[in-house]
Amino acid sequence: MDLVGSATHYANMAGSYLLPFLFVLVIVVFVHEMGHFLVGRWCGIKVTAFSVGFGPEIAGFTDGKGTRWRLAAIPLGGYVKFFGDSSAASTPDGEALREMTPAEKAVSFYHQPVWKRAATVFAGPLANFLLAIAVFAVIGFTYGRQVILPRVDLVIAGSAAERAGFQPRDLILSIDGKAIDSFTEMQRIVSISPGTPLQVMVERDGAKVGLSVTPDLVVEKTRFGNQRSGKIGVQRSTNPGDVKTVPMSIGESLSSAVYETWFIVERTGSYVGGLFTGKESTDQLSGPIRIAQVSGEVATAGMMALMNLVAILSVSIGLINLVPVPLLDGGHLAFYAVEAVRGRPLSERTQEFGFRIGLALVVMLMLFTTFNDMLHIAQL
Repeated sequence: MDLVGSATHYANMAGSYLLPFLFVLVIVVFVHEMGHFLVGRWCGIKVTAFSVGFGPEIAGFTDGKGTRWRLAAIPLGGYVKFFGDSSAASTPDGEALREMTPAEKAVSFYHQPVWKRAATVFAGPLANFLLAIAVFAVIGFTYGRQVILPRVDLVIAGSAAERAGFQPRDLILSIDGKAIDSFTEMQRIVSISPGTPLQVMVERDGAKVGLSVTPDLVVEKTRFGNQRSGKIGVQRSTNPGDVKTVPMSIGESLSSAVYETWFIVERTGSYVGGLFTGKESTDQLSGPIRIAQVSGEVATAGMMALMNLVAILSVSIGLINLVPVPLLDGGHLAFYAVEAVRGRPLSERTQEFGFRIGLALVVMLMLFTTFNDMLHIAQL
């Protein structure tokens, strides 16, 4: 391939990844910041800026209450700046706070009761979780839920399932006492349980049979990186009669959406815990480059798949922001918790030191995930 052809090829690839990535990220960031904005205004706090993106402003306007709405050049996040903030990270400006008039203090973020500040900060991650629930609910209500009966069609030789005594035509009824109504639900439980014995009840020739199976840990190389999961070695039934689409009411859609959101939260927590115990690998940590790649790949499957990614990424952003690291929402909430217990805030020097540590940690994480992304691309 010549130089011009190569340049065109990579430009097309960048375009196919960039637009879906921006679509996904802008929605997630906007909703997160809107959570801060709405609760902040409800609490009587003046908002000076609402920005999607960082850096130079591309377009914007100022509303009647003095808030500057900005679309900025670097779309890797966003921020809401309240009256009294010295930066986009909501770090306080001590000197300016001391010089405020009573009228200014009344609308200043840092002069609000601790519960109002905590509610305003928590509203961002909460908005992300609500977005995920809303997206999952709309998808479920619109398309219904595809149910594949948890019937075994084939037991792979030498697999954990064969060792446990599974047989073709077994219908899985429950795992560890939890009723199973679809093959997908069975896969999910197995995937997060490598090395953990599972008590499985199956229906075989009209009778119930109890089995104990321990999923094997399998590392699979996919286009999105190495995926570590548990597998028992069974294939689902290919009988068309075992596959059906079940319509969902609004209530069922919401219930399913909450379950789906909680599953992502639980799985993410399990992964983070596994990092500290050595059960999980850091090569699964992804940054903006791989998220852009995933967005482009998912976009080829259609709008429903892309919106599903919006929901998943929204949960991830919400969780990341709740990590108690200064500079993130969770760090601010930790400071407020200490303030509530002590009856007074931490000193300006202590908070400034914490914000600097938080900035260093965030930058290191960004560098590490970007390095991971580049390694992944080099291996493609």
